[in-house]
Formats: sequence, C-alpha cells, structure tokens
Amino acid sequence: DGYRNTNQVSDDYRYQDGNYDEPAQEEDAQSDVTEGHDEDDEVYEGEYQGIPHPDDIKEKQKKRAPAVDDEYRDRADLMAERMEDEEQLAHQYENIIEECGHGRFQWTLFFVLGLALMADGVEVFVVGFVLPSAEKDMCLSSSNKGMLGLIVYLGMMVGAVLLGGLADKLGRKQCLIISLAINAAFAFLSSFVQGYGFFLFCRLISGLGIGGTLPIVFAYFSEFLSREKRGEHLSWLCMFWMIGGIYASAMAWSIIPHYGWGFSMGTKYHFHSWRVFVLVCALPCIASLVALKFMPESPRFLLEIGKHDEAWMILKQVHDTNMRAKGEPERVFTVSYIKTPKQVDEFIEIQSSTGTWYQRWLVRITTTLKQVWDNVLYCLTAQYRMNTLMLAVVWFTMALSYYGLIVWFPDMIRYFQDEAYESRVKIFDEEEVSHFTFNFTLENQIHRNGEYRNDKFIGMKFKEVRFEDSLFEDCYFEDVRSSETFFENCTIISTVFYNTDLYEHKFINCRLINATFMEEKEGCHIDFEEDNDFLIYLVSFLGSLSVLPGNIISALLMDKIGRIKMIGGSMLISAVCCFFLFFGNSESAMIGWQCLFCGASIAAWNALDVITVELYPTDKRATAFGILNGLCKFGAILGNSIFSSFVGITKVVPILLASSALVGGGLLALRLPETREQVLM
Repeated sequence: DGYRNTNQVSDDYRYQDGNYDEPAQEEDAQSDVTEGHDEDDEVYEGEYQGIPHPDDIKEKQKKRAPAVDDEYRDRADLMAERMEDEEQLAHQYENIIEECGHGRFQWTLFFVLGLALMADGVEVFVVGFVLPSAEKDMCLSSSNKGMLGLIVYLGMMVGAVLLGGLADKLGRKQCLIISLAINAAFAFLSSFVQGYGFFLFCRLISGLGIGGTLPIVFAYFSEFLSREKRGEHLSWLCMFWMIGGIYASAMAWSIIPHYGWGFSMGTKYHFHSWRVFVLVCALPCIASLVALKFMPESPRFLLEIGKHDEAWMILKQVHDTNMRAKGEPERVFTVSYIKTPKQVDEFIEIQSSTGTWYQRWLVRITTTLKQVWDNVLYCLTAQYRMNTLMLAVVWFTMALSYYGLIVWFPDMIRYFQDEAYESRVKIFDEEEVSHFTFNFTLENQIHRNGEYRNDKFIGMKFKEVRFEDSLFEDCYFEDVRSSETFFENCTIISTVFYNTDLYEHKFINCRLINATFMEEKEGCHIDFEEDNDFLIYLVSFLGSLSVLPGNIISALLMDKIGRIKMIGGSMLISAVCCFFLFFGNSESAMIGWQCLFCGASIAAWNALDVITVELYPTDKRATAFGILNGLCKFGAILGNSIFSSFVGITKVVPILLASSALVGGGLLALRLPETREQVLM
C-alpha cells in the first residue's frame, strides 16, 4: 500500500482512497447501472438508496488486502494499519461534514443536547436550594447537611468516568439515554422519599446518572461539526449550563417559599413545596430524554466500529435535512464509500447452547468493563500521557478554585447576615415575670438571670432565643416551636412541657426538678415561609446570569484567538479578580465580586471543554473527557470542604488558595497544544 499525504486524502476522499484501481466514475454510476437488476429474484434494498453493495466493497478491499489473513498477523501490524485508516478517515470525514453543511439538523441536535446539559447545571444547584427547607423537614444536623451537599458531586464523579467510558463502546446516543433515564428516575423518586438515608441514596444515584451527560454531550455534538464551526458552536452549547442555573434559581424563588404547595398524609408523610421544586427540576432531563429518541447515533462512532452503511445513511440524513432547509432539495449527497478503520477488538461471547443467560450477560459486562479500563489506560500511554496530565492539572485547579468560591460566596453572605442579625440582639438582665401568658414570638433575644414564676408559654415561637442562669418555677409550655433556642445553666422546677419541640439537647447544664415532658413534637417544626432566605436565590440567579457576557465572548473568539490563549487568559484574569475579594466586606460587595469572577472564568471552562474533545481520538474521546470531568468533580468536593471551613475565620486562605491555583493552572495551560486547525481524529 502506498502512503498518501493529507492533501491527497482530502482531494480524493469521495470515491477512492489512492489504493483503488477502479476509476471514480464507475463507482459513482454503480447504483444507477445496477438499479432494477436482481440475482435469484432478490433485489438489494440499499441499491435504491445509493448505498454501495457489500459485495462490491469486499471486492475492492480484496484488491488491496495483504496475502496473509488477519488472524496470522502481528497485533502491532494490525494497530498500525488501523492508525493509518483512522488518519485517512479523519480527513475524509471532515470533508463529508463540510459537504453536509451546518443547518437545521445541527441546530435541532443543539437544543436536544442543550436540554441534557441544562439538566446537569440544574443538578448542581438543587441540593443547595432545598437544604434550608429539607434540613427542617428531615431534622438534619450540620454533618448531614454537609454530606448531602457533597454526595451529588461524588455521584457525578463516578458517573462521568463510568458512563463516559461506556459511550466509547456502546455509543453516544445509547449511553446518553441511559444517563438521563437514571437521573430522571431517581430525581423523581427523591422528591417522594421521607427519610434522610433514602433521600441521600437517591441524590447519589441521580448524580451518577447526570455525571455522564457532560462528556457524552460534547463528544456527541462535536462529531456533527466541521472544523470551522466546532469551537464556536461547542461554546454556544455551554450556555445551557448557565440556563440551567438560572432555571433552578427562578424555580426555587417561585416555588419553595410557598409552603402550602404540598400535601400531608397523616402525621408521617409530608410533601412540602421544596419537593415540588425537586420534581420541576427534573423536567429538562425528561424533555431531553424524550427528544433524544428521535435523534440518530453519531456516524463517526459508527464508522469507528465498522458500521459503514448505518453511518452513511445518517450522514445522508444530515445532508438532506440541511439542504431542504436551505431550499436546495435537489442537491445530491455525492459520497458513496467512507473509509472504516481496521477492526481489531475481539468480543468473547458465550453461545446460547453453551451457557445460561446470566453467564452470557456476565461475559458481556466484564468484557465491556475491561475494554473501558483499557481505554482509560490508553489515555496514559506515551502518545497522550503528557497532554492528559497537563489537562488533569488544569481541570483540577479550575474546579478547586471555582467550586470552592461558588460555595464560599453564599456562606460569606450568610456570615455577614448573621453578624448583622447578632448586632441587633436584645439583652434582658434580671427580669422578673410572674402570672403572665406569652403567646407571641420571641426573636433574637438573650435573657440573663431572670425569674419566671407561674408563667404560661402557649402557641408561640422562639427564634434565636437564649435563657442563661434563669429560674423557671411552676411554668407551663404548650404547643411551642423553637429554632436555635437554648436554656443554659437554668433551674427548672415543677414545670410542664406539653407538645413542644424543646428537646433534651436544648437544655445545657440545666437542673430539672419535677419537670414533665408530655407528647413532644415529632420532627422539626419551624415557619418555612419566614425562614427561607430570598437573598441566596438572588445571589445564585445573578451568579448564573453573570456568565452570559463571558459565554458570548468566548463563543465569538474561540476560533479566532485559539483554545490555549482563551484558557490561560481567562484563568489569569479570574486570579486577579480573586485578589479584589479582600475588599469585599459587605453583602453587596460579595455579590458584585462573585458576578465578576463567574463572568471571567466561564471562558476557561468553555475552552477546556472544546480542547478536551479535540485532543483525543473518537474511540477514546468520551473516556478521556469522563476521566478529566471526574477529576473536576473531585476538585469540587475538595474545594467545597476546604473553603467552607474558613468562613468566619479568615479570608486570606481561600483567596490565596484560589488565586494560586488559577495562576498555576493558567500558566500550565499555555503549554498545551493548540487544536483549532486539527480535524477530529
């Protein structure tokens, strides 16, 4: 076989690949010549669709086939032949996509995959929005809340690696359907379960499902785009993640405060408004799942696994759809044969006569998982090791700083709110109250050295109230609800507590003499409508909206200035923004700097998505993206844990850590190879 350079492949791609002896005109006319002819009263059905007959293709392949059968050839020779085939296919496929054009088909797929990406963005925000209500509904401790916040990232980390790897073996469309179906099912289920353990499990599996969408979506969409359109339109696709954040914020703002939007079944089962919000957040995932059923598999993936005719039919569909939309239905799809790489993978199968059904499934599963693991190891071979390691560092540093600060901003705003709230506290010293009935709310108060005799506390609420070194004698508490209320070093004599949530842990170092507790309230009881913090919804909404300018700029400039400059410049500008956080000493200042940081960093995220797709070949693309995105989620877990622990202690550590990570990752990104002129391998 003679080796042909890139230009020759590009020029001759339609009808011959340089090794054919037949002229292009013969093959082009093949289906017309054979139309209506049949052998043994059978007509080849592909004849009327312009698909070359398999026997003709085999005959051409025989002319250039080596004398030795594949089974007797060295595996290294087969892999070398496959690599040569893949290089020829890459350039041929690029020309085919250019002939298909960019039009209605790509825009339809854009919105279908955009909904899937939107579901990923929603998933990141769901738990943060429901926590203020869910913590009261499920009586969550601080450790429970922390685990619930991190469990989604843990599921997404596992899902990205597992489902991303499977997408290179089972197909983009099939694995994306599986991913979305898992997320939709368990997100729906999580809105109905009552216990904390079941809710945690459902959010974990839901996160696992949605974790696979990001690597699959970008690999899937990129394989329908030409080189000139790829950077720009992948960046436009990233906007759906922002839309997901805006959607989640708007729905939380409009649904969760309406505590009455729910129902109860007895005293044990409650379906409050935050559960309605969880259901609504599953809608983008369900919509994408339904729409995806009408979209085809990636033809580039089908060619990789040797399914020539299926890939040809899909490419013809893309071509015809775009041409009809442009008003040129007479345009003919001129491609008749597409190069398919040498198939060297072996799939071991147990025949139905030699094994049971579960043995056959076990072989399929173990073989597929082994192939996925081999793909993971392939990303660390000499050819890709350096790029993989550099990308891993850039993804990790970006995630550590971004997700850490995204959690740190709302926590700092809450801290400023708490400081302002505490500054308005009312202190009562040595008050003496007797024969009085309290039936109103006490809020943000401290009572010290007080004496309360024969008093009644009926149908009231305590919010942020502390009683210190006080005496309660012959008092009566009935139908009392409390939040952050404690009795410390108090003496309580002959007092009755009936139907209250004043539990044992709220009495710190107290002396209880003849005190009676009757029919304590079950669960956590607090007025949700007053307790929801609208400012947190507003902060998340503005943070999501602030990335719009960065998204637009990155999409317009991605193919002009290149991926590398986009990543490095965006990360370094974001690092500069971090230093200005030293001057954020109020709620409004923190909101402003958060918006600036998010807007500056989004360009780096978009460019990272694009370059990760372009650096790896088709049969490893989703696997590599899944590995790097899984590492990103690990960085998010680490960032959330580290940054939240310094709230109220110091701002120096979070700011310096985020800035140094961004500077280091940005400088390292400049050493990555530029990919904007490359075809998809």
